[in-house]
Amino acid sequence: MRRVEMLDSGAVTRQATGRLVVDTKGQGFTEITDAVAGFVREAALRHGLLTAFCRHTSASLTIQENADPDVRTDLMTALDRLAPRNASYVHGIEGPDDMPAHIRTLLTDAALTVPLVDGRLALGTWQGIYLIEHRDRPHRREIVLHLVGQ
Repeated sequence: MRRVEMLDSGAVTRQATGRLVVDTKGQGFTEITDAVAGFVREAALRHGLLTAFCRHTSASLTIQENADPDVRTDLMTALDRLAPRNASYVHGIEGPDDMPAHIRTLLTDAALTVPLVDGRLALGTWQGIYLIEHRDRPHRREIVLHLVGQ
């Protein structure tokens, strides 16, 4: 095992909070990497940690490959198998797509964190940040961004 390379150290001297509103087209992935990177640039921090939080229980956030759209297609197929719409759920007051949406959010997540290095998100070459809409109809989703660092 190699030794950890120190990239930076110092006190947390600043923070920034923002809100990103995303209008989805219905079930699927919406890439938000550019909008989040724009928030990071505007905040003008060099090093720190970004937290993104989705304020909904039927949509979620993920970091996934952003080069080949077939990856997102296969991921939606896998989620369909894990939380099918036609299962016998007890909760159904909001429609047949609601309970599977809650399960899919449980399997993915409502929040994620990304390190900030030299003023940029420390994402890998093929990584992007996505909002995943789990409901069938379009929705307006709100993501709270919080950046701490120096």
